[in-house]
Amino acid sequence: MGKKRIIKKGEEAPAPEAKQIGPQSSSKKVREGRVYVYSSYNNIIMTLTDRTGRVLAQVSAGAIGFKGTKKSTPFAASKVADALTQIAKNKGVEELEVFLKGVGAGRDSALRALGAKGFAILSIEDTTPVPHNGPRAAKVRRV
Repeated sequence: MGKKRIIKKGEEAPAPEAKQIGPQSSSKKVREGRVYVYSSYNNIIMTLTDRTGRVLAQVSAGAIGFKGTKKSTPFAASKVADALTQIAKNKGVEELEVFLKGVGAGRDSALRALGAKGFAILSIEDTTPVPHNGPRAAKVRRV
C-alpha cells in the first residue's frame, strides 16, 4: 500500500495524465499501401499497411456485424473491402499491393471490390502456405 495524499481545504486534486493506448495516429498521408487479405472458412480479415508494414487499419467480417456462417461469404468479403477502402481513401492511399492468403470463398470478391474502387493495383501475390512433401509416412504395419 502506497502513501495516501490528503487534500487540504482550498487545494485541488491533481488531474491524472491522459495516456494514449494503441497505435499513434499519424496525420501523414500515405500514397502507397499494402492490403493483406486473409480468407478462411470462417472469416475474412483485411489489413491495410504502409510500405514498411505499419498497420493503418484492420477490418473483419465479424467486426462489421456478420455472424456465423455469413462471415465467410463473398458478399461479406465485398463489404469488408468497401469498409477498408473508405479508410484507405481517408488516409490518401492511391496505389495498392494485394497479398491474398487462405482458401476461403471471399478471396476473389474481395480483390474485385478493391479493384472496383479506383485504386491502382500494382501487384497481386498469393501467400497461401503450400505443403511440399507433407508429414512423414507411417511405418509399415507388421502382423
